[in-house]
Amino acid sequence: MTVYVDEVRDWTLIARARGLRHTHWCHLTADTEAELHAFAARLGLRRSWFQKKSERDYRWHYDVTPNKRALAVRLGAQEVDRRFVGQLMIRRQEERDGTEPGAVVGPRCGNNPNVRLTPGDQQVVDEFKAYLKQRAAERPHPAA
Repeated sequence: MTVYVDEVRDWTLIARARGLRHTHWCHLTADTEAELHAFAARLGLRRSWFQKKSERDYRWHYDVTPNKRALAVRLGAQEVDRRFVGQLMIRRQEERDGTEPGAVVGPRCGNNPNVRLTPGDQQVVDEFKAYLKQRAAERPHPAA
């Protein structure tokens, strides 16, 4: 089990738009949520700063400032790049969806016929198509 920290990036535009105090940060994540929370506690991070939008969200992490990043590295976090973090997120998604590692999982829009959608994504696509069909039926048609 490992804790990972990627490189610090300038997020000034996002920070200003959201009224945030810090403009430069990076991401702290781990192989498991339990390990991440334990490490975050050692760093002095609040649990409320943990970012996970839903139980299905595989992109869970903490945002950390440059000073906290330096402390994380001193405490044993492995320095990685954004590409590694992206691959880690893909692996989590595959584990969540029960797909084989490295299997091609399609975009959520479902427009690419060369990829296989996960059952959850296929359901979302089907629901959206049904919504569009219903909306088209409710719209008045112009006289021909």
